Amino acid sequence: MSSPVPGPAPAAPRPVRVLLVEDDDLMRRSFAVALERYGYEVAVAADGLAGLEAFRDREFDLLVLDVMLPGLDGIGLCRRVRETSLVPVLMMSARGDGLDVVAGLEAGADDYVVKPVDTYVLVARIRSLLRRATYPPPASSTTPELPSDQGELLTFGELSIDTGGLEVFVSGTPVALTPTELKLLLAFAAHPGVVLERHTLLRDVWEYGWDGDSRVVDLCVQRLRKKLGRDRIETVRGFGYKFRR
Repeated sequence: MSSPVPGPAPAAPRPVRVLLVEDDDLMRRSFAVALERYGYEVAVAADGLAGLEAFRDREFDLLVLDVMLPGLDGIGLCRRVRETSLVPVLMMSARGDGLDVVAGLEAGADDYVVKPVDTYVLVARIRSLLRRATYPPPASSTTPELPSDQGELLTFGELSIDTGGLEVFVSGTPVALTPTELKLLLAFAAHPGVVLERHTLLRDVWEYGWDGDSRVVDLCVQRLRKKLGRDRIETVRGFGYKFRR
């Protein structure tokens, strides 16, 4: 009796592809080597225009952009990327005074780190962004769970959210959301009418295990309002935000 012929071995999953755009040669090399040690496939560019060309030439799972770049700066590059893509974007800023941070988040970035940044912090933020891009938000142990039926359609007036297909519609028209915007919306939709504090959203959406910068929440809420309608998310001063039913 002949032995069965083994089938082809399953293809190994491809590594996560990261585009790193940083003009400082030493930082660019050190970050690239560090990320490759963690198993990422890294492409690099030294200026914004080269980064835009690299982004258009191939598919990436995540972008890491320095704010201060020659030619086309990181904020302008992020805006150009957002014209065609919802790929997660992590900004690196050399200043912590808020100007670069706010501009980057307004341009569509999902998160930011301030240089100098330790490699483990950079990798932690990248992992968080990748989880956000591929998996809906887990239910908090202290709050009601998301609908268990992953095909359920949640409806709030003209807003509809397909929790299975992870699609959003306003008056029947599809709305494109970044992974972070979508995860934030799902967190709100799981708690309609409930005030969610900023630190709770930082923990559940951005996965900060420490006190993070609440500006990432505020700017992401602003972007959601532009896409869903300004009255959908109410600001509760001194506390946080409430999603209107």
